[in-house]
Amino acid sequence: MVQQTPRLKASRRPRPAALRLAGLVGVGTLTVVAAWGVASRHQAEADLRQATEEQAVRTVATMRAPSGPADEELVLPGSVQAYIEAPIYARTSGYVRAWYTDIGSVVKKGQLLAEIDTPEVDAQFHQAEADLATAEANDQLARSTARRWTALFATNSVPAQEKDEKVADAAAKDALVAAAKANLARLHQLEDFKRVVAPFDGVVTARRTDLGDLINAGSGTGPELFRVADTSRLRVYVQVPQTYAPTVKVGGTAELLFAEYPGRRFPARLVRTADALDPTTRTLLIELQVDNSRRDLLPGGYTEVHLDLPQPKSTVRLPVNTLLFRAEGLRVATIDARGHARLTAVTLGRDFGTQVEVVAGIAPGETIIVNPPDSLSDGEAVHVIAEPRASGGK
Repeated sequence: MVQQTPRLKASRRPRPAALRLAGLVGVGTLTVVAAWGVASRHQAEADLRQATEEQAVRTVATMRAPSGPADEELVLPGSVQAYIEAPIYARTSGYVRAWYTDIGSVVKKGQLLAEIDTPEVDAQFHQAEADLATAEANDQLARSTARRWTALFATNSVPAQEKDEKVADAAAKDALVAAAKANLARLHQLEDFKRVVAPFDGVVTARRTDLGDLINAGSGTGPELFRVADTSRLRVYVQVPQTYAPTVKVGGTAELLFAEYPGRRFPARLVRTADALDPTTRTLLIELQVDNSRRDLLPGGYTEVHLDLPQPKSTVRLPVNTLLFRAEGLRVATIDARGHARLTAVTLGRDFGTQVEVVAGIAPGETIIVNPPDSLSDGEAVHVIAEPRASGGK
C-alpha cells in the first residue's frame, strides 16, 4: 500500500493542454473585460461630451414677427367750438336804451338785439344836415355868379381874372357840398348803428350789457354787448402727434365720444389741416366738423376723438422684450434656416408702450427670439423650445 500512493498522485496531475486552454480562457476573459471597460469609458466620455455640448447651446423662445394692421384707430382729445362765433360790439357811442334778447335766444340774421340812445350823434347828425343845406345854398349862389361873369366876359365887360375867380369859387363850393354830403352819410350810418342786430343765424351765448350802460364805439374801448354763435355745425380741433401727421388726410372720418352721452358716437369729417407742425408741441392742428342740427352738443366742451388712420406701408410690431441695445445700434435677434442666431439692425417707428413699430430691418413672418440674452452673438447656434403666439395689431 505504501508503494502505490505515489503512483496515484502522479496520475492526478493536469495535462499541459488543459493548462494552456484554461490560460487562454482566462486571458480572453480578461481581454473582454478590459475591452468592455475601455468601451464603457469611451461611451461615457462621448455622452459627457455630447451633454456638455448640448448644455453649451442656448435655449431660446421664439415668435413669428406679426405684420401691423392695415389701419388703426388713434384716440386724441379734441376741443369743440361753434362753427361761427362773434362778439357783438357797438359801432356808435351812447347809452343802452333797450335790449331784446338774452342768453339762449335763437336769433336770425338782422334780428334786433338792442337799441342805443345816442344824443351826441343825433346832434352831430342834425348839424351835418344844416351844414349840407348851407353848402348847397352857397354852391347855388357861386354857380349863378360864375355863369353871369362868364357871360359878361364874353362881351368883354369883365376881365378874365375876375371871371376865373368866380368859376373857381363855384368849383370850391361844389367840393364843400360833396364833403357835407359825405359827413352826413357817415353820421347816418352811425344813426343806423343805434340798432344792434345779429350778424348771422345763431344763438345768443352771452349778454354783457344792461339798460343805461354807457357804450363806447369800437371793440377796443369797451366790453362786448352780446356774443352770438352758430351751433348748427361744430368745429372740433385736434392736435395730432408728428408721427401720425403723414397719415392724416382731408376727407377722412372720425367718431366723437362725449362723457354726457355714454355709448353714443357722433360721426365727424376731417375738413382741413394746418399743413404745418407747431414748433413748440410738434403736433399738426386738424379741424373736424360735426353736424349739430339737433343741438345736442354744446360748443366749448371736450370730446374724445377716434380717428381712423390708414397705414401706407406694411410694418412689423414687436414686443419691447425682443430688442437688443448694442453699442453699434439697435438690434433684433432672428433665427436663420440652420438654427443660428442673426443680429439684425432695425429702424423703429412709433412706440406703443409694450410694443414698438419696426419700419425697416424685419419682414413679417420672420422668426424672432424673445428675451434674447445680452451675451448672444451673431451666428451662434441656439436651441428653440417654444414659439408663443404674438399679439399684434391694435
